[in-house]
Amino acid sequence: EADAGEYMCDTGDRQTTAALLVKALPVLFKHWLKNEEVEEGRTVMLHCELTKPNAPVEWRKGDTVLQPSDKYEIRQEGTRVELFIYDAEAQDA
Repeated sequence: EADAGEYMCDTGDRQTTAALLVKALPVLFKHWLKNEEVEEGRTVMLHCELTKPNAPVEWRKGDTVLQPSDKYEIRQEGTRVELFIYDAEAQDA
């Protein structure tokens, strides 16, 4: 983290130093994903909220990592993370 490092207090004649280690807090979920139901051809949005803003996230369907495309839109603002699935089809379930 940006504040980690070596610090020194210097009186001119004497000095003392200390190392500061900043442990990153884990990213937790404040609001979990919820099950959704959507009619075929519609757009659905899945969203959750994290405890840490702008934390890196990865959206997956099964083992497949989802990438932004005409089918999927991924948004992240602060602690809120959203996945839009456009033109829902049976295989999107």
